[in-house]
Amino acid sequence: MNKRNECPRLPFMPFMPFKRSSPLPPTDPIRTLPTADPSGPLDSIHHVAIAVENVGVAVEWYRKHFRCEIGYQDDTWALLQFGNTQLALVIPAQHPPHIGFIHSKAEAFGNLKLHRDGTRSCYVADPSGNPVEVLAPIEP
Repeated sequence: MNKRNECPRLPFMPFMPFKRSSPLPPTDPIRTLPTADPSGPLDSIHHVAIAVENVGVAVEWYRKHFRCEIGYQDDTWALLQFGNTQLALVIPAQHPPHIGFIHSKAEAFGNLKLHRDGTRSCYVADPSGNPVEVLAPIEP
C-alpha cells in the first residue's frame, strides 16, 4: 500500500481497566435476570456509547468522515444514526461509555428511568463490570 492510503499508526496503548467517574451499581445477585429465548428473534443493539471531550467537535468529525444523521444533540450527548446502528457520543461525567440493548423484558433488569429522548432504561453491569443499558421497546 502506498503512503497516501495507509492508516496512520497509532501508538500502542496497553489495556487500561475502565475507571468510572461514578460507580455503577453491580447487578443485584438476588435478582434473577431474564434468560434469552433461544427460539426467539435476535435481540437488537440500540446504540454503542463512547466518551468524548466535546460533543459538538465529535459530531462534526463523525459527520465529516462518515455518512450519518443526527438523531439528537445537546452539550452533554449526541445520538448519530448510521445504516445499521446508532452511536452515542457522551461526556463521561454524565454518562458512562456503554452498549445499549432493546429488550422486551427490560423492567426485569431494574427500575426503568424515563430519559429526555423518551426512552426508558436501566443500567446493569456484565460479569466484567462493563456498563450495559437495557432499554424498553421503543414505540414508533
